Amino acid sequence: MVMNMFPKLRHAAVVAALPMMMASAINADEDVPSYAKAGDLMRLDNGVVIEGADLTSPDGYTTGFRVTAGFSPSQLPRLDFGAELAYRESDEVPTSLNSQHLILDTVSLGGAVLAGVRVGRLGFYAKSGIAGWHGDSVTRENAFPSETGGTTWLQGFGAKLQFDRLISRLEYEEIDAPSLAHLNLATASIHYPF
Repeated sequence: MVMNMFPKLRHAAVVAALPMMMASAINADEDVPSYAKAGDLMRLDNGVVIEGADLTSPDGYTTGFRVTAGFSPSQLPRLDFGAELAYRESDEVPTSLNSQHLILDTVSLGGAVLAGVRVGRLGFYAKSGIAGWHGDSVTRENAFPSETGGTTWLQGFGAKLQFDRLISRLEYEEIDAPSLAHLNLATASIHYPF
């Protein structure tokens, strides 16, 4: 009889904790944009927020940087709008072109617009834009062009949850080009600046 009560107690505890979690989520720092990473923010007098960060892919092929600038309209303080510029350089990335394997060195420069919404400690955002890229084949065979490049779409979305200085993030970013598939990333992170 006692064993059957524990599942009910667990459910009751979860139901009782939900309002407290929601109440603490409502009391967040209202000044941090939904798309902001854990980097340093620079705030201008006109309300624009600028942030910069280095980029490194988990596989070690890619490095670069990202600069984001945005603002929250005073009439709609929970909405965030911004623009992002990202430069990425990848060395010796294995890929395929026309069903043939090759190794490319690629450089890409992308720009995107961002829109987000904050609900207390929780923030969601989406981005969409374009990326121009150039690739040089490391594999020197007659079947492959020595250079390739183009322009393609990029899109992504993310969520942020912040408790005081602890920030957790989930993010997905996709660049719609088979030669740049190594830049498609799904990331989860926890940041605690000190």
